[in-house]
Amino acid sequence: GWREAVSATARALLAGGLVAVPTDTVYGVACLAQDTGAVRSIYRLKGRDGGKPLAICLGDVDCIHRYCQVDVPEELLRDLLPGPVTLVLKRSEELNKDLNPFTSLVGVRIPDHSFVREVARACSGPLALTSANVSSQASTLTVSEFQDLWPHLSLIIDGGPIGDVQSPECRLGSTVVDLSVPGKFTIIRPGCALTSTVEILRQKYGLVPGSS
Repeated sequence: GWREAVSATARALLAGGLVAVPTDTVYGVACLAQDTGAVRSIYRLKGRDGGKPLAICLGDVDCIHRYCQVDVPEELLRDLLPGPVTLVLKRSEELNKDLNPFTSLVGVRIPDHSFVREVARACSGPLALTSANVSSQASTLTVSEFQDLWPHLSLIIDGGPIGDVQSPECRLGSTVVDLSVPGKFTIIRPGCALTSTVEILRQKYGLVPGSS
């Protein structure tokens, strides 16, 4: 059923739909980042502030260079991705101008979860990815926790519980770090991988904390 699930998800996304998918942190809602109508639908679905950016999700590290201007070593990207980290980089001209039009930056996710990466590859373009919950409510670790969103989704992929449903730490989502300023890093959201991320950036690459 794996291949069928991947192709069904890709078909739903390519048709402009919103799909709930498991990731390596929490459940997410995805659409095609290059589809302006679908991006607007995600904001409506979540009741999300229009000035709050969406991250993009890619299948492989190699794809980052197409949608972002990368000023960090390739090895740094591969030390953190795939993984529970969102890297904020300068966006390239290739990215849909209607996605986060208010900022020159974009967050990039490559979850350490083979299903969502396969879906991104099948769509051959970036997915816009956000947590499967109404804005300001808790992140979700099972599909039953976002039942209020079900009627508005084209497809729901049930990957079972993600992590320990009883643990608040499991709902933290990815660690978001801004790498857009050469030589510096700024933590935008501590998330679930803060300690290991900061250790890699400081000790291995000599980056210094910027002002948040």
